[in-house]
Amino acid sequence: MSELYYKTAMHLSRRLGMWVFHFLSWFVTAGFFLFKPRRVMISVRFYQRLFPGKRAPYYLWCTWRQYRNFTTVFLDRAVFAESGHIDYSSEGWDHLEQALNCQTGGIILMSHLGNWEIAAHLLKQQKEDLPLLLYMGSKQKEQIERLQKESLVNSGVRIIAVDRENASPFDIIEGVRFLQAGGFVSVTGDILWHQQQRRIPVHFLGRDVYFPETPHLLALLSGAPIYVFFAFRTGPRQYHFSSSEPHYVKADSRAKRDPAVKASAQHYACLLEQTVYQHPLQWYHFSSDLTPQDEKQF
Repeated sequence: MSELYYKTAMHLSRRLGMWVFHFLSWFVTAGFFLFKPRRVMISVRFYQRLFPGKRAPYYLWCTWRQYRNFTTVFLDRAVFAESGHIDYSSEGWDHLEQALNCQTGGIILMSHLGNWEIAAHLLKQQKEDLPLLLYMGSKQKEQIERLQKESLVNSGVRIIAVDRENASPFDIIEGVRFLQAGGFVSVTGDILWHQQQRRIPVHFLGRDVYFPETPHLLALLSGAPIYVFFAFRTGPRQYHFSSSEPHYVKADSRAKRDPAVKASAQHYACLLEQTVYQHPLQWYHFSSDLTPQDEKQF
């Protein structure tokens, strides 16, 4: 969806009603569904692993509903930008509140399951003075991504854009410093952005896949805990977010570092898998430019 199309759809929706956005987004969904077969097959394979033994039309139906649900990410972004408010319920906020009060900081580990952007906004809405740094992958010529970053920055979130081709090791150093100062670092734990990215094997949905090592390495280097965080749409302009209890990555010798990091990544993978089964149609992982090696991510 281009920036012009998105802005036009929202302008018409404000004047004529939100039915306009839903109507226009149907054509966007149909376009991707019909003309992006590789992306469609990524989703189909995902639902085949999630619900084995079903017929092909069922997996296509799940994929269609997944694509339709994904359009609400754009809708809710616009609604929040205009009104500054989204209704939500929360679970586990006390874990983050305690870390904030004690100034211990933490790593808020998000996923491409649910709406991580709304999650970041809700965190700031819950606590305006929450010091939050967000790592985001940077894509060339991505127009909507620019609007996304602007919205988060305006809400007080600090952004580090990680380029797929030119990632810097200083990015992680900045994250460690932010954590040591008592801040919270948010990063997604389920997607590899570039070939040079450090990765770690985990067992997920019945197979061995690669997840990023960085969140768990950050926890090890900084001593800050990991909080696995999800935000799911429960209805029009309504969300529920949850945070896990703090999880620490500790190793008292160099020989124990790799096993500790791997155990932490597997812990996250297990929580993610449980949540995927609970909200299968809000899985928004559409990468189509993966190399054969990276396809093991799924």
